[in-house]
Amino acid sequence: MVQLEHLTAPVDAVVARMRALDAALPARDGIAVFNRVYLAVTEEIDRCLDAGEFPDPRAATALDVRFAERYLAAVDAVAADRRPPACWRPLFQLRRHPGVRPLQFALAGINAHIGHDLALAVVDACRTLGCEPADLEDEFDRVGDLLVSLEERIREDLMPGPDLLQIADPLTHLLGSWSLERARDATWAAARALWALRHCGDVAEEFTERLDAAVGFAGRMLLTPLPG
Repeated sequence: MVQLEHLTAPVDAVVARMRALDAALPARDGIAVFNRVYLAVTEEIDRCLDAGEFPDPRAATALDVRFAERYLAAVDAVAADRRPPACWRPLFQLRRHPGVRPLQFALAGINAHIGHDLALAVVDACRTLGCEPADLEDEFDRVGDLLVSLEERIREDLMPGPDLLQIADPLTHLLGSWSLERARDATWAAARALWALRHCGDVAEEFTERLDAAVGFAGRMLLTPLPG
């Protein structure tokens, strides 16, 4: 049990950070909307670790913590008046826009975190553990499955009701162009490419910057303000 507590302590720390953000931010704030979604995912991962549901809990913990740290680093950057990665900028810029719906905030945050942060987190975790991306594929798939399972619930909970069809129609059209499963597949390919390029200096840096910019562009489209 001591060993299990040692493994889950870093996850408990990021959960505590997210809970503090949840308590501090206004409920309608775009970062708060995403934070609630991500907190639910991280709490579920913590529960799975406690229940012994990951074949390699050390690898799962490393990936989960490195993943969460990328989001929290973006939050800290903005709090310190520094620019966050391009993938996160649209959400921070539009977090209080009255024409952006909560579902858009949630999915734009998932887009940034899955499309960019998860690929880099795989590389971070491989360096921490001294392994290859293939060694983390089971943990990657498990985290992705948890997010996919929550996506449908998120859409149901945050989609406007039938009394707001003038919003729901363009919202359905807008969000139908983005898929979490496709984003996850692209992220795995990006993680493998980044790992292969890890000793290539400028090429790896350019690849990372272009990935960041592309995910940020998709996020800006997801956050298109809609008529009220």
